[in-house]
Amino acid sequence: MTSDDFDRLLPEQRARVRIDAMLEAAGWVVQDYKAVNLDAGTGVAVRELVTNAGPADYVLFVNRQAVGVIEAKKKGTTLAGVEWQTVKYQTNVPDELPAYLVDREREDGSTVRCVPYAYESTGDETWFTCHMDPEPTARRVFWFHRPETLEWQVEDHVNHGGGTLRARIPAMPILEHDPARLRDAQFEAIRNLERSLKDNHPRALIQMATGSGKTFAAANICERLIRHAQAKRILFLVDRANLGKQTLKEFQGFEVPGSGRKFTELYNVQHLTSNRLDPVASICIGTIQRVYSMLRGDADLPEELDEQTGEMIAPERPVEVDYQPGLPIEAFDVIIIDECHRSIYGVWRQVLEYFDAFLIGLTATPGKQTFGFFNKNLVMEYGFPQAVADGVNVDFDVFRLSTAISEGGSTIEAGYWTTFRDRETRDERLELVDEDLTYDEKALDKKVVAKDQIRTIIRTIRDNLPAMFPDREVDEQGRLRHIPKTLIFAKDDSHAEDIVRIAREELGKGNEVIAKITYKASDGAKPEQLLQDFRTSYYPRIAVTVDMIATGTDVKPIEMVVFMRMVRSRNFFEQMKGRGVRTISDSDLRVVTPDATHKDRFVLVDAVGVTETKLIETTPLERKRGVSLEKLLHQAALGQVSEDLVSTLASRLARIDSRIAPADREKLEALAGQSLKAIEHRLVDAIDPDRQLAAAQIASGKNEPSGAEIEQARKALFEEAVRPLAANAELRDALVNVQRSFDQVIDEISIDRVTRAEFAVDARARAAATVESFKEFLEEHKDEITALQVLYSRPYAKRLTYRDVKELAEAIGRPPHRWTPERLWEAYETLDASKVRGSAGTVLTNIVSLIRFTLGDDDELAPYPEQVAERFDAWLLQQANAGRTFSDEQLEWLRLIRDHLAASLSIEPRELLDPPFSQRGGLGRARELFGQDLDTILTELTEAIAA
Repeated sequence: MTSDDFDRLLPEQRARVRIDAMLEAAGWVVQDYKAVNLDAGTGVAVRELVTNAGPADYVLFVNRQAVGVIEAKKKGTTLAGVEWQTVKYQTNVPDELPAYLVDREREDGSTVRCVPYAYESTGDETWFTCHMDPEPTARRVFWFHRPETLEWQVEDHVNHGGGTLRARIPAMPILEHDPARLRDAQFEAIRNLERSLKDNHPRALIQMATGSGKTFAAANICERLIRHAQAKRILFLVDRANLGKQTLKEFQGFEVPGSGRKFTELYNVQHLTSNRLDPVASICIGTIQRVYSMLRGDADLPEELDEQTGEMIAPERPVEVDYQPGLPIEAFDVIIIDECHRSIYGVWRQVLEYFDAFLIGLTATPGKQTFGFFNKNLVMEYGFPQAVADGVNVDFDVFRLSTAISEGGSTIEAGYWTTFRDRETRDERLELVDEDLTYDEKALDKKVVAKDQIRTIIRTIRDNLPAMFPDREVDEQGRLRHIPKTLIFAKDDSHAEDIVRIAREELGKGNEVIAKITYKASDGAKPEQLLQDFRTSYYPRIAVTVDMIATGTDVKPIEMVVFMRMVRSRNFFEQMKGRGVRTISDSDLRVVTPDATHKDRFVLVDAVGVTETKLIETTPLERKRGVSLEKLLHQAALGQVSEDLVSTLASRLARIDSRIAPADREKLEALAGQSLKAIEHRLVDAIDPDRQLAAAQIASGKNEPSGAEIEQARKALFEEAVRPLAANAELRDALVNVQRSFDQVIDEISIDRVTRAEFAVDARARAAATVESFKEFLEEHKDEITALQVLYSRPYAKRLTYRDVKELAEAIGRPPHRWTPERLWEAYETLDASKVRGSAGTVLTNIVSLIRFTLGDDDELAPYPEQVAERFDAWLLQQANAGRTFSDEQLEWLRLIRDHLAASLSIEPRELLDPPFSQRGGLGRARELFGQDLDTILTELTEAIAA
């Protein structure tokens, strides 16, 4: 049918033409009722088949059985209002017609038999209802399902009573909590998600702090859906290919509960490094750009595009997808989107909505758009404070460092010979500055490199490391012998290079100590290997990066994160900061940092004021103006070819062509195999309406081609024009490097000075808030908790027991506070270290010291066992003054009793039967030593030295 013929059709007829094409693309054989042949294929769609309620627009047959109907409506019809018509045909299939029927419950509670599948469609919008589902609910689908999918569901319904994933999910066994396998937050996330799935919510969002085990929780979710609900295939979307490798390792190391076998021994897991889907894969791991490339039918995706984040290469406008028979809408039952950015729910959105699948989001930092995309169905919220309280994350302190140049720029005075550097080649030349060259802080490391600014920051960090990590070994110069694992965020690759060079010089360390880990790693090393070494080996100690380690990457030993770049996105800042929050075992930490004993915090060094900025959500650019050339070229490589893109590329290349040096021009043209002028002209020709019309005339053989034919010719011209760029990654990189500011000033004249280098007040403010909140808790619960009732009473109404203290510890450890004695102790120490002695450690009775200090009963916060020891010494002195002496063996027993009281608050004679007393003769020996005075001494000691 020609476009003209289509235009003459009535609106509903146009819808049917479109529906016919959709069905055929999905593998259905479309027939008229009078020419029906149910043996023509597995799936046959019969038009105008007569039912007991009249002719149905389409009746779907699978293996000669009627299984569903389609109600066709003209474009613009609100389809929810015609569902009753679909049901009318579903429930009125003639008795003589072979059909697979299921029970459908009416509003009055009665049931009626019907075919299970129902579609309402205009050809542009399609809604689908399956009556095998526990609660049949219409949902929008991008296309019709393949007949083989319905065939498999019908067979499963016949054999097992399930049929669809939604029907099988409610029968999943309830997850039993095993604390040895799952943290509480992971268990809660899985349980809540499964409840959401059983309630038929198509989208759900899990918010869990960085390092809290989102991927491990997701692996458990996948395993349970595959094993208990027979999910056929799950797509696990990652931010970039490097994180896909990390996710694959998580599945490879995941032991399936109760089997003693690894996940990959039982199920096939595919990391999508090509555009071919493994037909037997249960889990597919890939990037959004890879899946989009597969939907476009591309042979493959360039590796460099897969290695970058979807946000970095996000096109300007939302992508559009068409049906891909090789990847139908039912290709995945569930899609898990791990740590994906805002562009996922913006420009890449249609890639996700193409599939008829449950969508599950995993993130540590959701934004408003993320909440909206997941229909505000937040099934788990587990933030940084809770993660710190649970010991899943470590807390952090901010060390704010600023310099005069970083805050206000500088001026290179006229008359100085100044170095100018080419950003791409880094070739340098000297020129005499004939007038003052003033720059502000925004030009730093872009237009101007102030070497002393970088040097001053690195030197200040070096000199303050002993203060930041006071428990570490120092050398003869008073500097740390082992630099803690440090991650520095640079502005771009060139800035990272400068930081590496200057840091090696200032720290007096070699290449192996300080490495650049970006997509363009230095020293010829592969970024992945450098990253692995940074994670598990002694070297490198310092990694300088731009974006590669900013999100998702797990490097647990990091103890210092340095911001030498500004960040404008709250989410991105939180993800970058999150590189330092991960916990690590003491033994693993000592493998990479020999003098480290324990990681309970990390230091965030802010050299740009990022922690003082009100970070707000940012949105992707919507127009070409302001979009970098690099991003435009990536869009071309991805096939996002529009008139705006082609026009802008022509303009950018022309500007480059007018400024480029002869050597650069020669290099670019050698890479392109043609002149830049030739590429520019082809781009300009492609947007010429006359040339578009001429191309359409040639392609169609008509003098007056239709609008669709002209549009098709335009797209062909666009694709042909950008092909020299889209198909040549090396040329794209070279163009980007040349286009960037051609010269970069090297400021070796300005001398920088530190204007601020101190721990931020945040740590003290947090400590004050913790103490105040603890005081409020004690006051609020003083009449409810036995230990507080005792400690508040004057004099004590009764003696404290270990059981009372344990009850109190459990109370303060519950949400929302999740306090531990150690954290409360540290808070008091932060506020006034002069009043705090020792640490809380793991002795439960130290809670007594905390309460007494908080209530003002004690002037100093000291460990309870130390207080007991001091009272014991005082008691012994009183006994000596009274003429009472003890033998050495008696003193040894008294010290054992003292230690028992310090840990347990009380002692009974029967407890002398247990270790360590039993190892010295037990209760019998005690009575021999102390005679009839034993009971009196136990009581007297308890009253004298225990609280």
